[in-house]
Amino acid sequence: LRDAIQSSRIKPGERVMEVEVAEWLKLSRTPVRDAIRRLENEGILVHEPRIGLVVATLDRQAVMELYAMREVLEGTAARLCARHASDLEVQDLIDLVARERQLEGDHNALADHNRRFHDAIHRGAHNRYLEKSLAAVNDSMWLLGRPLMLLPERAKTALMEHSRLAEAIRRRDPEKAEEAARNHVNAAQRERLKR
Repeated sequence: LRDAIQSSRIKPGERVMEVEVAEWLKLSRTPVRDAIRRLENEGILVHEPRIGLVVATLDRQAVMELYAMREVLEGTAARLCARHASDLEVQDLIDLVARERQLEGDHNALADHNRRFHDAIHRGAHNRYLEKSLAAVNDSMWLLGRPLMLLPERAKTALMEHSRLAEAIRRRDPEKAEEAARNHVNAAQRERLKR
C-alpha cells in the first residue's frame, strides 16, 4: 500500500477503502486494516468528512513544516555522518556521487539514486532514532508528487550539492557537512514551492 502511494498508483486525495485494498492485494481484511492504521498514524492516510479515508494532501503550510523537519534531520544526519561514518561508508558516499555523474540524463534512475545517497548518509550517522525519524519524514515526502530529480535542472544542481556534502563528510568536517545538507534541503524546498 505504501509502495502504491509512493509510485502514485494511489494519488493524494484518492479514497482508500479496506475492502478494495484487500481484494487488490489478495489479502484478508485484518492485515489490510493493520496497514491502514499504521499509515493513518504516520499521517499518510487521513479521514475526510463525507468522503472517508483518503491519501493525505499537503497544503503550503504542511509543505513548509515538512521541509523544516527535513532540514533539521538531514543536517543532523550529515553532522553525525562526518563524525561517525567508517572509512568504507565515506568511500561509498564518494562512489555514489561518481555514479550520480554517470546517470546524468536518466532522471528515473537519478530519483532512485538520490534516495540511496541520502540513505547512505543516514546509515553513516549511526543513530537508529534519527534514522527512524528520517524514514517517517521521507515517507511523507512522497505526498508531494513527482520527485524533483525528474527535473533536469534540479538534477544538475543536486549533483553539485551532493558533491559538496560528500566532500565535507570525507574531510570529517561536521559543521560544513551540516551546512551543506541544510543548503541542499533549502534548495529543494525552493524548487518544490515554485512547482
